[in-house]
Amino acid sequence: MSKKVLLIVGLGNPGEKYAHTRHNAGFEVMSRLEETCDVKLRRRILLQGMAAETTDGETKIVLCEPLTFMNRSGECVRRLLNRFHIPQEQMLVIYDDIDLPPGKVRVRKSGGAGTHNGMRSIASALGKTDFPRIRIGTGDRPAGEDLAAWVLGHPAAEEKEKMEAAFDRAAECALIWTKEGIEAAMQFGNK
Repeated sequence: MSKKVLLIVGLGNPGEKYAHTRHNAGFEVMSRLEETCDVKLRRRILLQGMAAETTDGETKIVLCEPLTFMNRSGECVRRLLNRFHIPQEQMLVIYDDIDLPPGKVRVRKSGGAGTHNGMRSIASALGKTDFPRIRIGTGDRPAGEDLAAWVLGHPAAEEKEKMEAAFDRAAECALIWTKEGIEAAMQFGNK
């Protein structure tokens, strides 16, 4: 009997220039999952991402950070789903959201792509968005500030503590999802 395979994708932009920016919330959560699962993400050229695999009983868990940059995240995600024969509903995507206050975590069964370019890319590559996701609030930009500059900027000192706590909480939600499913992850994450 083959193991059930789950995929967790954290969205962000590769490179030191983008490290620890608001838009890299998904990568921040993945670093916590790497530590918790005691794995190291490694570059997988054919998959266009950094990936690692771990096993939890009868379940194989694939962790991934796309290296395609945010606007092309769907290319990596489609390759992963095809490579591991994973149905979309067995994928969890973690990303930043300007529509939530800084540090707020929201777990959902499915939903639209909204204004997030990484999610738009995934929706375009897969043709639908009926998969679980964890959104991490960054708060919206101040009036008059450019959106790209805001999301590619670093959280202010007063936001940083909230964001760090949100990354930890999102990682916990992801692990709950692997063991107990999306309802349990929503119950934990959305309270």
